[in-house]
Amino acid sequence: MGEEIVSVDLGSNSFRVLKYDCKNHKIISEYNEVVGMADGLIDTGLISFEAQQRVVAAILHSVETIKYDPSLAVCVTTAAMRKASNNKEVLQYFKDKTGITFEIIDGNEEARLTLLAVKYALKREKINSSKFILLDIGGGSTEIIVNTNDDYSAHSFDFGIVTMTQQYLKYHDLHNDLNSRKKQIKEFLDSLNLDLSDYNFVATAGTPTTIAAIKLGQDFFSYDRNVVNGAIVDLNDLEYCLNIFKNSSKEEIARLVGRGRVEFIEVGIFIYKAIFEVLNKKESIVLDDGLREGVAINHSLKKC
Repeated sequence: MGEEIVSVDLGSNSFRVLKYDCKNHKIISEYNEVVGMADGLIDTGLISFEAQQRVVAAILHSVETIKYDPSLAVCVTTAAMRKASNNKEVLQYFKDKTGITFEIIDGNEEARLTLLAVKYALKREKINSSKFILLDIGGGSTEIIVNTNDDYSAHSFDFGIVTMTQQYLKYHDLHNDLNSRKKQIKEFLDSLNLDLSDYNFVATAGTPTTIAAIKLGQDFFSYDRNVVNGAIVDLNDLEYCLNIFKNSSKEEIARLVGRGRVEFIEVGIFIYKAIFEVLNKKESIVLDDGLREGVAINHSLKKC
């Protein structure tokens, strides 16, 4: 058991668990569930009791499914918990009910750990990992990281698919806000004084992987991360998916993207598209690896 580690990423919408072989850097098993932790956060500033109950149920179900001791897992939580005024009480509730202890990490640490996972993934997929721009679209925040060899610059932007969906229900409001976000992102990129034309554009998290999966003929139930990893997505693929969602029932969209993501996927695509436009890129490489993998690798490098 000393060669195994369990990492947990509790995001604003998703709960993700990884059992990881830290000697051989291989995934043993995984668990994913939509918990909607940020639901209502934009209005109340609180993690609701209903959301807390969903998280507790997901933790207990994950323990039962992939067999691990939650008190020994390395667990992080991000934007929603950073913003919630009741975060201390919520984390204590999780510990009392399940034995799990979460650390709230800031946007910079979130970016560093996600970057670590993506560097490993690019090498695994035999893709050049020296120069790339990484996009991680979360539920409550969006991270952009520019990696140049062994150096990187990162910025965590205060918007994500859940918070943006709940704040801007009308598309004209959404697009106005996205235009101002694009200016912020451009200012960050311009401040680096780098020629980004020869940098690969890499994207991780649920929106890019969902688009890649649909492009590859998969749905939520047939999703295969090994096929999605390294897939190429372009602007035509984004438009193709938007068109599918516009002309499909909620049940059909749920089959494609999974329950709990139906109301957020379009906003996720609009955010993704906005980053394409700011970067002036025609395509991006999609990876399934993200924060939970980074947490596991980081712990492995220190302990295993």
